[in-house]
Amino acid sequence: MARALIIFGSTTGNTENTAERIGGILNDKGLEVTVQNVSDVTPGNEAEFDLVLYGCSTWGEDEIELQDDFIDYYEEMEKAPLRNKKIGVFGCGDSAYPCFCGAVDAIEEKVRNIGGSLVIEGLKIDGDPDESEEDIDAWATAVATA
Repeated sequence: MARALIIFGSTTGNTENTAERIGGILNDKGLEVTVQNVSDVTPGNEAEFDLVLYGCSTWGEDEIELQDDFIDYYEEMEKAPLRNKKIGVFGCGDSAYPCFCGAVDAIEEKVRNIGGSLVIEGLKIDGDPDESEEDIDAWATAVATA
């Protein structure tokens, strides 16, 4: 059975809820899923998983700011065994800001630089994820079959 790790950073709960929703869909598709808050993860734990998904919200009006708990992990990502690992990235944000879901772009760039394999375009959720359930479900289903 393929194993998936979903690592998320969440301040308001939106990204955590999205991570749990994605995890449930992957589980329904036959994957063994572990969902962890980024503050509980050390780079290196990813080695035992076939798929790693990152969920991070974006803050900041003038520049991209990752969710606070995600910053330390992001700065240490080079230590993670991501070369040739299947990766997906999702995030919550607000399109009223110039850097809408910029954390998704920043994490995807870092994954590419490390040599990870992005299996799908990042999911960018505008506002309340409860209003984007169909998009989240479709993305998670596509990830499960990637």
